[in-house]
Amino acid sequence: MSKTLMAAAAAKRHRLLAPFPVEIALENSMMNRPHWPARWQQLRAALALAVAALLWGLNAPAHAAVLISQVYGGGGNSGAPLQNDFVELRNTGAAPVSLAGWSIQYASATGTSWTNSVNLSGSIPANGYFLVQLSSGGANGVALPLADQSGAINMSASAGKLALFNITTVFSGGTCPVGNAALVDFVGYGTTANCFEGAGAAPAPSNTLAVIRAAAAWNCTDTNTNSADFTAATPTPRNSTTVVDCAGGGGGGGGGTPPVAAAIYTIQGSGATSPMVGVAVITSGVVTKLLNNGFFMQDLLGDGNPATSDGIFVFTSTAPPAAVVVGNLVQVTGTVVEFSSGTGTAATPLTEINSVTAVSLLGSGYTITPTLITLPLAAGDSLERFEGMLVRIAGTLTVQQNFFQARFGQLTVGAGGRHETPTNRYRAGSAAAIALADLQARGRLLLDDGSSLQNINPTAYFFANGVPRAGDVVSNLVGVIDFGLATATVSGAGLYRLQPTEAPVLAIGNARSTAPTAARGNVKLGSMNVLNFFTTFTNGETASGQTGQGCTVGNSTSAGNCRGADNIEEFNRQRAKIVRALAGLNADAVGLMEIQNNVSVAAQNLVDALNTYLGASLYAVVPAPATGTGTDAIRVAMIYKPGKLILLGGAVSDPDAINNRPPMAQTFTAANGERFTLVVNHLKSKGGCPSAGAPDAAGNLDIGDGQGCWNAQRVLQAQRLRTFVAQVQASSGSNDVLLVGDFNAYGQEDPIFDLTSNGYIDQSGRYTALAYSYVFDGTAGRLDHAISSAAMSSKIASAAHWHINADEQLAYDYNLEFKPPLCATCAPDPYNADPFRSSDHDPVLVGLNLYKTLTGT
Repeated sequence: MSKTLMAAAAAKRHRLLAPFPVEIALENSMMNRPHWPARWQQLRAALALAVAALLWGLNAPAHAAVLISQVYGGGGNSGAPLQNDFVELRNTGAAPVSLAGWSIQYASATGTSWTNSVNLSGSIPANGYFLVQLSSGGANGVALPLADQSGAINMSASAGKLALFNITTVFSGGTCPVGNAALVDFVGYGTTANCFEGAGAAPAPSNTLAVIRAAAAWNCTDTNTNSADFTAATPTPRNSTTVVDCAGGGGGGGGGTPPVAAAIYTIQGSGATSPMVGVAVITSGVVTKLLNNGFFMQDLLGDGNPATSDGIFVFTSTAPPAAVVVGNLVQVTGTVVEFSSGTGTAATPLTEINSVTAVSLLGSGYTITPTLITLPLAAGDSLERFEGMLVRIAGTLTVQQNFFQARFGQLTVGAGGRHETPTNRYRAGSAAAIALADLQARGRLLLDDGSSLQNINPTAYFFANGVPRAGDVVSNLVGVIDFGLATATVSGAGLYRLQPTEAPVLAIGNARSTAPTAARGNVKLGSMNVLNFFTTFTNGETASGQTGQGCTVGNSTSAGNCRGADNIEEFNRQRAKIVRALAGLNADAVGLMEIQNNVSVAAQNLVDALNTYLGASLYAVVPAPATGTGTDAIRVAMIYKPGKLILLGGAVSDPDAINNRPPMAQTFTAANGERFTLVVNHLKSKGGCPSAGAPDAAGNLDIGDGQGCWNAQRVLQAQRLRTFVAQVQASSGSNDVLLVGDFNAYGQEDPIFDLTSNGYIDQSGRYTALAYSYVFDGTAGRLDHAISSAAMSSKIASAAHWHINADEQLAYDYNLEFKPPLCATCAPDPYNADPFRSSDHDPVLVGLNLYKTLTGT
């Protein structure tokens, strides 16, 4: 029964028992007689004790608000989780209660001495707790939360008696303080206790267990029966910083269910998700890492079970409270949730404590030894079991991707050197491709910057000369294992992250090359995706100064169809980079992809700028084919050096309906009279899957084999390309054909396999073990190809990609958005008018030996 109801109940009980007829009759008839027989004195005492005992069972002390809510006597003992004994008081009322002049007094289970006492001071807040730290039985366990008061009582861990009085006078009335009007609350605990409330004592605690008032309504239950009101459970001391009303709400309590005491490893469990999702918990750990919206903490000792994590993230939304300092041992009250950072198939929820209602300091100066992890993990293993834990990654890892470095402060790193897109090396769905994907996944994680903010200046891990580029190396990886998105969209994949607690050490492993690998032979051919080079901008202006213009897709013309620069400033920055990349290639003819489909306006603008930069009219635009350039906003185009090559006839394209961006073919004659044909391609992209019920869905959905969306259409485009090339060979009189461009398919995917299994030769794969032009989701592969006809293959002297784009971070590109903010003390915009990050694809450069074959005499 709550003591707030006790006054009325006590009055009723008095009416039932008054005027205590046995005791009063004895007093009236005999108490003043000077020769009171001893046996009558004994009888009187016995009757008085019996009546008092009856009173104790029916009429507990009538103080309304304050209860003893928790008693722990195992502090410091062997196996104890806490260093000190303690008593926790609970204010069930809506007003603070002064404890000045009050005391807690302790006696052994059958003892009569109550001199083990602590005189209290201060006050207990409304709906709050009050923690009294007591003695210690040894050096085991961790410190209590910051106590509201301390004392020297050394309680038994298994049985005893504890009284709360509203006076400081030590009780001297024997084994039970019954009938004492100053008694506020009483707990007798353990099987040998000879005094208790109601019908029985509270259950026996131990070195690892406390007796805690029933959890219903946040430790407010009081039926005046110790055996019913208390349970033995893990000690969860709370001090006056914890405030929650008895309905389980308000005052920072949150929710109507009282918190359950649980160690971090219990909360984490051994699966991908916590077995305690939605449960309010009290737990403790050493702070290992602070973020701007929360912190990580780890159990001081752990459970020794490698399947359960000893660490967890505590989400505070804003900066963590002052008590949260690395090395501090804190106790946290909150609710267990599984936070999903995205909806992608690879997303794994992060177990965290949310809706935090209290963070209490238990102690400071603690350290956690990082757990050593060697990547790649064993087959079937996962970093899930280290989630939230402080770890050290053994050895040196390779930077696999830096696409999100500037925006999110993230680098994808991995073991085993450079990670290759599995379908770049093996056929999609093959055992080898699946095994490679699995191996690389077990050796990969994100190196984060410890912040959820975007575009922070200075950018994390940012050095001169592009470091870190993909292919550079990083060591001294010490930090906490986290999980989150590895892409910019919530539908993308997630990845385990390392939030570093020590500075990683980065070193060059893939230095920038200011020039491509020299092409051998007497003719050089190139290919470059120029990443939406538009002379009409998204603001409706054009490079020539017009306004209110648009870009055309099908029958629609609007600025909303434009895909490149947003304005003239971005355009000039973009063009400067592309010009320097093309100048560096120095090819005799170059196929271009993703240039605006406005006949030859954009291509001519680029050539004019290139010739200005080179200081001579070296390049010209191959005129657009009369057979059309398609109806997309972008097209393929071609530029060449008239001083090195001669156009043989006009360019042609394939208007077949399967081609959303028709391939363009131009036959050239070299200075020695040898002829060949260059065919520029841009197959259907991997993105934007059709809906499952759409007519074109068959074979074009992403089935998870690595080939992405629209694979069936790309295969049809490759098949049509073989027909188109045969037509060009027949009309040009030469079987020497080089196919270049962005095929949107990696080296062993179906569209490329359709070509290479029908007589065409993959020249990039022929000359380079890891031929790549694009980095996506932390793996490198070639979407940009140089594929020759069989007749031309013997004349290919070299083929290589110039890695100026795929390995570079986004901050170097021409865009003005998603860049670190500029300010007087900020790092400058890293943009430079150089070839690096002129696109997102690497260009390819091919050398030809086109020497005239001598025949006869």
